[in-house]
Amino acid sequence: MSKHNAEVWLQQSASTANALNLDAHMNLISKKVALTGVPGYGAIGYAEWHASCEHEFSNKILKQVTYQGFKLIVETASHVMFKTYETVEGSDGKINAQGVEILLELEADGVWRLIQERVLSAAETAHAKLV
Repeated sequence: MSKHNAEVWLQQSASTANALNLDAHMNLISKKVALTGVPGYGAIGYAEWHASCEHEFSNKILKQVTYQGFKLIVETASHVMFKTYETVEGSDGKINAQGVEILLELEADGVWRLIQERVLSAAETAHAKLV
């Protein structure tokens, strides 16, 4: 997977979320996903991620997701890790923006999916120069 393909994954992740298309969005997320670094939570898995997206999409709580910046960390034939800056805007005007470290894996069906996402600290985000 090249940087270009990882950026395509980011575009697809944002566009499926912005379209409130739960099935297409969750097809980009591995069943073995782990989201870490969210204040007040331990690791968040697929079931919790799906339930959260289903709630936000069906109630139109999500207004827009965007990604800014791209810093490749490591790439192999089946994995790519990178950092980016994610901004999630709610329909109520609330904005949640932070740096994230993303690990994608090429799964057996030939689809690149998110297997790990870690919310970065402010210091890590600044160090990565994502904003």
